[in-house]
Amino acid sequence: MGIEKNISIHETAFVTSAFRAFDEDLSQDNFAKLWENNKTEQWVAEYLDHVSSEETYTHCLRNRYFLNTIKKLVAGGEVEVLINFGSGFSMYPFLLDEHIIHVEIDKPEIVDYKMDKIDYWQRNYILPKRNIHFIGVDFSTNYKESLLSKINTIKGTKSSFILIEGVLFFLSRTETNGLFKFFDVIQNSGDYVGSASFQDTLKNSLAFKNLLKFFNQKVAKTSKNDYQTIEDKYYKSLANYNLIDHQDYYSLSSQYANKIGNNRDLILNENFYLLRKL
Repeated sequence: MGIEKNISIHETAFVTSAFRAFDEDLSQDNFAKLWENNKTEQWVAEYLDHVSSEETYTHCLRNRYFLNTIKKLVAGGEVEVLINFGSGFSMYPFLLDEHIIHVEIDKPEIVDYKMDKIDYWQRNYILPKRNIHFIGVDFSTNYKESLLSKINTIKGTKSSFILIEGVLFFLSRTETNGLFKFFDVIQNSGDYVGSASFQDTLKNSLAFKNLLKFFNQKVAKTSKNDYQTIEDKYYKSLANYNLIDHQDYYSLSSQYANKIGNNRDLILNENFYLLRKL
């Protein structure tokens, strides 16, 4: 998918977990630390120093928002299956009710690695057993028909929550449009989508310029046009979905008493959207 061919998503998955582990009280994720390793620690230290020192908290609050949102919907009997597109090394299955069915979708190498590690941790009683289905997908192929069949076999007619976080930034608008149309096919009326993305103003910030420079030095040569930003109107215009909640780093910081340490120019302000299918 787009820029993902150049950027080592495996690396970013480790880094995201490290950010979530930085403040467990804020993220409410006490399992993210299992993914820590020396290489990631060095990468994270350089990232925080050269891009934005606020990134640990932005990721903790992203996790907290979606975790709490899904928990409330599960408690209300509105969600039976969590389908995580670009699941990386997120640990939602172990933070949610044990009866939830989980469908974890990502590139085959990430899914295989995660599956092996979780199996090891479960056999050694570090993680509890959960109903998790791992699906590795080569997103550069015509994957949707096969993926739809696998998801339908697992989900059946059960209510679902589709989560897509940390992914859209690396996709084209055409790929994004295709994904949301695919979500529409998968879901029933009353189902939910949780999405994380950045707005256009991000690219004017010093934090984004720092990010671009960091990626160019550490990963691959890219330009600002290689990264997708999405405005509110995009979500409001999606066919068959209503936008029912919108938060960002600042609103969540206020909600969860997180002290903001940098000015806006030095923060990668991510936006979070909750959609409900008509």
